[in-house]
Amino acid sequence: MVSEETIAALVGHEFPGGEYLIEHWENFLLTRSIGSKPMKNNVVHPTAFFHVPIYACNTTIEELYKLGHADSDASIMLENYECDMLHPLKEDVCYKGNGKITEAERIVGEGGKTYDRIQFSFELVDPEGELTARSVITWNYMRSK
Repeated sequence: MVSEETIAALVGHEFPGGEYLIEHWENFLLTRSIGSKPMKNNVVHPTAFFHVPIYACNTTIEELYKLGHADSDASIMLENYECDMLHPLKEDVCYKGNGKITEAERIVGEGGKTYDRIQFSFELVDPEGELTARSVITWNYMRSK
């Protein structure tokens, strides 16, 4: 099992940052795949907030697994997902992303089950420099003994 010190040292880890442009085809396919109708005025469906902030920070979900030393794909449990949408995302707008790990701690729960609780914070900024959205994701990395 990865050490408690290794997990605690993740706090403050910053992702490289980057940019992400949501093209019309991506929004169309995402919207269609969830059985929704396209939104007006090139507004991107809010479901995009699950992946766009991560990709805009020049990282991947796979990298989040690696950073937390996930034992397997099945060892991650979603604790919480918060999204503050200050402005709707729009198609064909290039958003800048930045993000970091804000919390990381080892927890021993009921029955002695051990997990590491890691919280990621991502922000999207529009081309004018205005904060457009913030997402905070908290995952529990379940540990086997």
